[in-house]
Amino acid sequence: MSALPLDSTGLPHEAPGPAPDRRGTRIALPMALALLALPLITAAHHSRPVPYGDHLTVHARVEATATDPALRTKGPAVQAYDTKSGSPRWTYTRAGRRPVTVLPASGHAFTLWNDGLVTDTARADGGSVRWHRAIPAAAGWLRTPAARGGAGVLRPLTPGARMLAVVTPHRIAAYRTADGDLRWVLPARPGCAFEPARSVRRGAALLIAQPCTGPAASWTSQVVAVDDYGRIVPGRTPLGNGDLERPQRR
Repeated sequence: MSALPLDSTGLPHEAPGPAPDRRGTRIALPMALALLALPLITAAHHSRPVPYGDHLTVHARVEATATDPALRTKGPAVQAYDTKSGSPRWTYTRAGRRPVTVLPASGHAFTLWNDGLVTDTARADGGSVRWHRAIPAAAGWLRTPAARGGAGVLRPLTPGARMLAVVTPHRIAAYRTADGDLRWVLPARPGCAFEPARSVRRGAALLIAQPCTGPAASWTSQVVAVDDYGRIVPGRTPLGNGDLERPQRR
């Protein structure tokens, strides 16, 4: 048995052992941190607020070729239901909000809410809310008796519903239904106000009442005619961009 070498103190000195492998530590530490952070990331994901307070519930899956369901407002919800069976297909609510009126169109479910927001939901399957648009200075008016039920506020500008008119006393705003893009705004004349409930269609034109105060107000100023391209007047210059059906790339 060989003797161990002595160090400077005169005590036996053992040879150094193999150095510890730090590579495993460098790999294991990030993995442990990631595993600890995973529950926090998951919790943050589930706690994120839903935009606009939207809550869509799909009750029944439908085929792509299925016909559009009927629509109704039921308490705080918009509900789509099958016209034959009466069973609901989907329900759409917004936290703390109430639908004022709903306008059905081919493939679209337009809804006016009591906070002045207009939404478009995929009508067939309730798969998504395509867009949200706020009506300027409308929330207060929607609380008045004149706005009860939202009659006439939402009007398609053409039978094909390429454009949606939102009519309030102060202005008419037209949105492209494909993506909610604002296309034009027509303010009421000074001393006049639009009446959403008093409108009628004549061919491609939508006629909207615009009562004015004062005895000198002519009857011709108290009715406006609009279509996809804005107010109809002799010699007008329409938008001329030809892209009402195709959303522009942004």
